[in-house]
Amino acid sequence: MWSNPEYPVPLGFVFRSRAKEEKAPGADKATVTDSKQPRHPEAPKGRPTPKRSVAQSQRRSVANTSMSRKDAAKRQREERRAALERQRQALATGDERYLPARDKGPVRRFARDFVDSRFNIAEYFLPMAVIILVLSVVQQPQIQNAALLLWLVVIVMIVLDSFVTGFRLKKRLAERFPDDNRRGAVAYALMRSLQMRRLRLPKPQVKRGERP
Repeated sequence: MWSNPEYPVPLGFVFRSRAKEEKAPGADKATVTDSKQPRHPEAPKGRPTPKRSVAQSQRRSVANTSMSRKDAAKRQREERRAALERQRQALATGDERYLPARDKGPVRRFARDFVDSRFNIAEYFLPMAVIILVLSVVQQPQIQNAALLLWLVVIVMIVLDSFVTGFRLKKRLAERFPDDNRRGAVAYALMRSLQMRRLRLPKPQVKRGERP
């Protein structure tokens, strides 16, 4: 082999050390290995372990967060108290916006008005029960028998009156609200009829004899 003296080839290019070439990939691997060192559990991912001053400031922020949670809980209690007050007023005035879910809707309102507009024997059940109980305590057989008979008459009258009320209300609801959900409205009205008028909630919004 001959070489041109005018263009000499550098000996370093021909006889360059292979050790450097073998060390280069190793250096890259070492860099990758160093980047996979175990991370501090409290340090964010990809960031170094925070200093003590930074950690203390983080703990202070957590304490401030707990205080804000207390304030939020207090605010929620106040809002709940305000909501209950609005609901109490709605039960007295019949305001649909703040009534409980079981009392909302035009169907339930009509059922209440239907019951409140008529005399219901069931609403006098409690005072009649007290009278019958007093009569049954008297130590006279005739009065006790009369109290027992009166008790049976009251029960039969309440059942019959409730049956008539439920039948008429169901018919009126079908005529007035054919496309609305009427499920449970009759039972809701019958339970209301068992309460004395002045104790009913929401308060009656119609007078007796007034057509709802």
